[in-house]
Amino acid sequence: MTPSREELWEHLKEPLDLLVIGGGATGAGVLWEATLRGLRAALVEAGDFASGTSSRSTKLLHGGVRYLELAVRRRDRRQLRLVADALRERRVVLDLAPHLARPLPLLTPLFRPLELPYYGLGLKLYDLLAGRRQLAPSRYAPPKEVRALFPDLPPTLGGVLYWDGQFADHRLNLALVLSALERGAVALNHAEATGFLRKGGRVQGAAVRDRLTGKEVEVYAKAVVNAAGPQADRVRHLLDPHLPPLLTPSSGAHLVLDYPLQVGLLLPRTRDGRVLFLLPYRGKALLGTTDLPAEAAACPLPREEEVAYLLEEVRPYLGDLSGRVRAAWAGLRPLVGQGETRLLVRDHLILEERGLYTLTGGKWTTFRLMALDLLERLARDLSLSLPPSESHRTPLVGSGPRPALPLPKEVVEHLWATYGALAPRVAALGERPLLPGLPYLEGEVAWAVRAELARKPLDVLARRLGLALLDQKGAEAALPRVVDLMAPLLGWGEEERRARLEEARRCLPALC
Repeated sequence: MTPSREELWEHLKEPLDLLVIGGGATGAGVLWEATLRGLRAALVEAGDFASGTSSRSTKLLHGGVRYLELAVRRRDRRQLRLVADALRERRVVLDLAPHLARPLPLLTPLFRPLELPYYGLGLKLYDLLAGRRQLAPSRYAPPKEVRALFPDLPPTLGGVLYWDGQFADHRLNLALVLSALERGAVALNHAEATGFLRKGGRVQGAAVRDRLTGKEVEVYAKAVVNAAGPQADRVRHLLDPHLPPLLTPSSGAHLVLDYPLQVGLLLPRTRDGRVLFLLPYRGKALLGTTDLPAEAAACPLPREEEVAYLLEEVRPYLGDLSGRVRAAWAGLRPLVGQGETRLLVRDHLILEERGLYTLTGGKWTTFRLMALDLLERLARDLSLSLPPSESHRTPLVGSGPRPALPLPKEVVEHLWATYGALAPRVAALGERPLLPGLPYLEGEVAWAVRAELARKPLDVLARRLGLALLDQKGAEAALPRVVDLMAPLLGWGEEERRARLEEARRCLPALC
């Protein structure tokens, strides 16, 4: 069982090999890799695990067809290498967490004769780069098949059907953290690094404050890793406020629509040169994404122009979908370098400054490679003797045979896609529906608190159940019951219960 928050807090007082600041994909990947290789590692996250960009992605495990196009057009080997690496890692994640990730077919519609050789050959190159880890070969889909899949599309010349991976980003992030905890790591959400401990001018640890209780602790470690994503420069400025910025943050907004889909749709032409995805996700459709320069806010909101852009770009293909929007949210990409955001390579960077190791950039699909590179760097710099990595073949929490449950089909599907083999244990805590007509159970709230370190209502609704990412009105309706269920588990009195409810209502639009 997951250690209590109080036990984890006490463990922070013990000397560590590695302290990780940031609980998104990058930090969780580093914690998992370090723990598997025998290091005494801890992670602290100022918000909740994956509360930033790592729960607000397009939810694709992919090499990136747009990056492949840029690589070819600009003869950019870095872009090409990134695509090839990501395609290999796509298969790894699908194998390690089959309940959280699945292959997904996507269609690129064709409207002009020259588009068939252009996109057809491009996606064959995509297949080639995947090599033996290819999910399925791309192929031509005739107009009749395209019309059956997307009856609202204008007449086409057919389409190119190809395969990528799709995953529940918030749950994979959590699975990495929980898997590390099972093997002795320490991880605390709502725990903020407020400054660095130094010896001889070099970082030896960090001061950490519990944002729920106000308690503080000094955490000592042989190495400290800044894995704070878009907030990486803010963490660096705790070391020296005059350090030049590393990142150009970019906003990526998404809309969730009531729109039935069998396969994903890739629209390759938009006015700013990006591609647009419309993807089936948890019974709805996910539309994204934008790419606009942004400030590194902790809780970004989708801007009006981003929402308008997405709806305007999809309108010529599928008509007016504005009345079908059920949720809208935005994440920030931590792009390394300066310049036009859509042209910056999604590669990662490791930078050591006075003993602080900043790991930033990259993309969700390559989180494991980022962690591998960092561990190799630490092994060289600190003369560590580490065993070979096993992260490519070590299943994550929840992996295992699919259980049989005597529950409605939609509930079973939801529980499997959220908890995997642990679904029966979750259902045993309470099978009463959280909301009528939706597959979420009250037992999931208890599980989130007892086994998954959820401490705030939006920890549960956004990043354990995922409801707030899909249906913000549904999340608002469920909020009072979630607070009522959490209150006795966390010892909230009436005053704190009301405070948590109001805080969650205020923060729901930004999902923080």
